[in-house]
Amino acid sequence: MSRDALVPHEIFFTKGVGKHKNRLQSFELALRHAGIEKGNLVRVSSILPPKCKIIPKSQGLYKLQAGEITYVVLAETSTDEPSRLVGAGIGLAQPAHGEQYGYISEHHGYGMTEERLGDFVEDMAATMLATTLGIEFNPDTAYDERKEIYRMSGKIIRTRATVQTAEGDKNGLWTTVVAAAVMLL
Repeated sequence: MSRDALVPHEIFFTKGVGKHKNRLQSFELALRHAGIEKGNLVRVSSILPPKCKIIPKSQGLYKLQAGEITYVVLAETSTDEPSRLVGAGIGLAQPAHGEQYGYISEHHGYGMTEERLGDFVEDMAATMLATTLGIEFNPDTAYDERKEIYRMSGKIIRTRATVQTAEGDKNGLWTTVVAAAVMLL
């Protein structure tokens, strides 16, 4: 097998939520909702390979085969506390230059709204890429200000977030949320 065979050439983003009396089954239901339950998921760290094409979720799901090893950057959170807000998010920062790698960030936790979590993971990915590319910025400024600096540099062409939040089931069922960047070889 060539080394290039293990470098993902396509990626898609998905998210889901599941509820069940058992935690593991709520996770399975969240994966089903996201459409990635049939793969053997292998968690990887968060580098977007150079020239990796972002494809629509529907196209990516169509390419998955049952039982295949599926590489994912995965965020997941579960709770069995009624009304507790859980969230899982994936952020992306894609460089303008196709030979440069990008960053994918993940975060999972409690109490963050979808908007706040989306900004947080997008900011993490963009900041990691910006420091790699040598873009100068003040880390204490608001993300909206830094986002403008990143875009104006011409070195970062795309940032985005995929986020799933949910409130814990009112009857105490396990509630699990997932967000994933799914890599295709």
